[in-house]
Order: sequence, then C-alpha cells, then structure tokens
Amino acid sequence: MRLPRPRPRPRSLAGQLFAMQVVLVAAVVAGCALFAYADDRDQAEETARRQATATATAVARSPSVVDAARSKDPTAALQPYAASLTGDPGVTFVTIMAPDGTRWTHPEPDEIGRTYLGHIDAAQRGETYTETYRGTLGPSVRTVAPVFDRGRVVGLVSAGITVDRISEQLGKQVTALLGMAGAALALGGAGTYVINARLRRHTHGMNAGELSRMHDYHEAALHAVREGLVMLDGRRRIALINDGARELLGLGDDVVGTPVAELGLPASLTGALLGAEPRVDELHLTADRVLVVSTRPVVGGERRGTVVTLRDHTELQALSGELDSERGFTQALRSQAHEAANRLHTVVSLIELGRVDEAVDFATAELELAQALTDRVVDAVGEPVLAALLLGKAARANERGVELVLTPDSRIDDGVLPPALPARDLVTILGNLIDNALEAARGTHAARVTVTARADGDGGELLLRVADSGPGVGPDDHDAVFERGWSTRGPGRGLGLALVRQAARRARGTIELGRGPDGGAAFTVRLPLGGHRAAGPAGATAGVTAGGEGEAP
Repeated sequence: MRLPRPRPRPRSLAGQLFAMQVVLVAAVVAGCALFAYADDRDQAEETARRQATATATAVARSPSVVDAARSKDPTAALQPYAASLTGDPGVTFVTIMAPDGTRWTHPEPDEIGRTYLGHIDAAQRGETYTETYRGTLGPSVRTVAPVFDRGRVVGLVSAGITVDRISEQLGKQVTALLGMAGAALALGGAGTYVINARLRRHTHGMNAGELSRMHDYHEAALHAVREGLVMLDGRRRIALINDGARELLGLGDDVVGTPVAELGLPASLTGALLGAEPRVDELHLTADRVLVVSTRPVVGGERRGTVVTLRDHTELQALSGELDSERGFTQALRSQAHEAANRLHTVVSLIELGRVDEAVDFATAELELAQALTDRVVDAVGEPVLAALLLGKAARANERGVELVLTPDSRIDDGVLPPALPARDLVTILGNLIDNALEAARGTHAARVTVTARADGDGGELLLRVADSGPGVGPDDHDAVFERGWSTRGPGRGLGLALVRQAARRARGTIELGRGPDGGAAFTVRLPLGGHRAAGPAGATAGVTAGGEGEAP
C-alpha cells in the first residue's frame, strides 16, 4: 500500500515576494534596456542623417565642385576630393554626379560613369532630399543636394552612411547598455534578497495563508479573553490592547500608540508598566479597582516590548475583607466562650465553697461588663453588618488590651443606608480603619480607639470616624499615607488605607486625616446618602484632606 505523498508546503511569504520582486526588477530593467536601445537607434539614424546632410550640403556649395562641374573631365578633379571626405569618423561615401544622375565619383572606381541608384527628382528641382536606400554599398542613409551655378543645377552631390556602420556604432552602445542593465539587475536582485531576508526573519518563514490564519486567531483570542491584555512596544507605547484591559484601566478606544506615561494611571501602576524587570501577580490600585498585574518583557536579540496581563481583584479583595472580618469575629466569639467558661468555673467553685453571695456578685459584675458594649452597639447601630463588625472588632480590641469606645452621638437606624451603598464597602472602610487604629493604639498608655458611626437619613450623609491614642502620622506623610505600600509596620503591609480611599471614591465620598481627642490619628469618612449612586470608572473622585496627624498600617 502506497502512502499518499505529502502535499508540498506553500512557499513562504518572503519567498513569494522575493520571486515577484526579482521578476519585476528584471522586467523593469529589460523594459528600460529596450527603450534605451530603441532610443539609441533612432538617435544614431538621426545623427547619420544630419551628418550626411551637412556633408552633402557643404560639398555642393564648395566653389571647387562648381568649377569642376564646368570642366570637361569632372572626375579627374572630384574623385580625389570625394575620397578624402570619407572615413571611419565621417560618411561612408560621397558621390558627385551630373544633373541626370551619371556618377562623376564613387568609392568603387568601376561604378564611375554609371547611373546613380536612388531618388534624385527632388534634388534636380533644387531641393535637398534624404532617404534610406539600398545602393551598390548596401543599405545606407543618404542625402542628395543640388550644386547650383548662377541659379542653375549643374550637378548633384550624394553623401551617405551605410546601415552597417550605423549598426556597428549602435552595437558598441548596446554593449555598454547591456553591461549597465546587468549591473542594475544584479544590484536590484541583491537589494531584494536583503529586504526579503529581513522579511523572512520577521514573518518566521510563514506564508500568506498562515499569516492570515494567525491574524484571525489573534483577533478572536484577543476579544475572547476576559482578562486584560496590553502589549507595549520598545518605546513603552501601547501597541495592542484588548477590551478587558480598556475596561479595567478606564481607557478609551484611541489609546493605541499613546505612551504609558501619558495615560494618567496611578504612579505605582505606571511604574510597574514601565519597569524593565518581569513582575508576577503584583497588586495595584486604580481609581475604583484592585488589579493583579503581571509583566513579561519580549526579547528577541533586543528588547522589543512588554506583555502585560491584568486581572480584576476588586470583588475578591472585598470578599477577602469580609472573610477576615468574619474570621476575626469567630475568633473573638471563641475567645469569649473560653473566658465565659473560666468565669463559669469560678462561679461554680465559689458556690461549692459555700460562698454564694460572692458568686452572685462576681457573675452579675461580669454579665454587666460584657453586656454593656453589646447593648450600646445594638441600640445605636441598626445596620446588622456594621453592628456585627463593631462587636467583632470590640472583642478583638479586648484581646489586645485596647479599649474600643462607641461615641454617644453614634446612630445608624436600620434601613437608612441605600441599597446602592454596598455593605462590603462599609466593611472595607470601617474594618480597615479600626484595624489600623488597634495597631496604632496597642502598647500605648490608656490604649483607646474611639469610633463614631452616624447617619442622617434625610438626604444627608453617613459619617464614619475612627480615632486612636497612638503616636499619629508625621506631617511629611500626610500625602503618602493613602498610597499603596505606605506602612509603619514593615514590608508586606500598606494596603488598608488605599482600599479605604478606593471604596470612598466608589461611593463618591471623602476621607479626611486629622488629630483625634486622644492625640493620635483620626480618619473621617463621609459618604452621601441622598440620591446616592455607585460611581463608575470615569469621574469617580474622593476628596482627601490632611488636617493633622494620623496613623496607617
């Protein structure tokens, strides 16, 4: 059984273009050579006519020729003179004849006395006539001019150049022309080869069909990928961007060719895109998104650009914040259960010892202490998510030896917050602010965190303020405190306040940094409630005011 012969692979695009260009160059050079040959031939014949006309006219006007025409033996006087006028540089022959065409001179003496071969009618009428005619010496370009004596035609002069001599001169020119044409063809072929070798490297030897399919697959994959994809050229300009990247970065349709530095992205994200080293899963913040950014340089002998992938981490970050809050609340409840068990054992032991009154007093005091903050939070905060968050943070503060105080003017009734204000944003804002405050206040004298949560439901605003008794934030760090990566607690921190500012921006709110009543930092967030709507990528801003000292993780 014979296996089918494999189909030959189509010639590469570079090979096809090379063959086409070689044929085109050869055709152009051949056309130019033919045109030059025809032009040279016409010029050679025209030059021969002019030379023959000039010679015949000059001889016809010569006084010696006129005198010889009157003599009894014109041949004796004119034959040497006619012979002296011919040669390689000049005309091939000069024939002087009687008015009836009888030759007085001829390059071949045997032809003297015979009738001139050619047309002499015009010359007999006194006109100069030029023609191409086959005579005794072969085809020639000849001119016949009349010899006048006192207005009467007394003789005729014919001067001519044979076609063989014209062809010989033309042949020398054609040889030079062919040499130049060959050099032009070789130079054009070499240039075409160099250009197509470069094209072959850039197209990796693929043919037109393969390039077309690759383009189709490229376009389909580019628009099908949900993650953001950006390709930068060697000059850090956007060479390619898909729909997902436009949405994640908040860019328009006309950004291709724009330098990264002119896109108006946050400084940290711009630095990541402009960096020369590869990056893997770095977290960066835009106005309203948390992005995971990975970059990889494209290297092929030289740096050709960078491939950037973007993934939206906003929802996951928010869920992680909620999960952390729930985890902290669960740990706090476990700790409280453990402490409750210890206290219960103490009460049981007192009863066993017969000290019932002391047991009742101890149980009552512990119950009142544990219930006071819970009652205060439940009574003041009707929003269940915020109430649960505050109770969890209170338990965590108790574990760290920090007193968490809810101010008396705090009040958020259930149903006041609009549905358009996501609970996860409130968890992000208040949870991060309290965590930062706990970190700042821990270890200080009279460690305290003061929380204010107040909502005005009549078209007003939601106010969330968290103050601590920590050392505060220096004046030089007021602008940097909200940037990703700023932290006084070591590397790997510094995301909380950046997320707070981002959540405030989404809610079209503001965040202020000032000094708290205990001397530490006080962060105040104001979110509009009346006519509230979630902010989109464009135009979502949050005012940031530094009015004193504060603290951030």
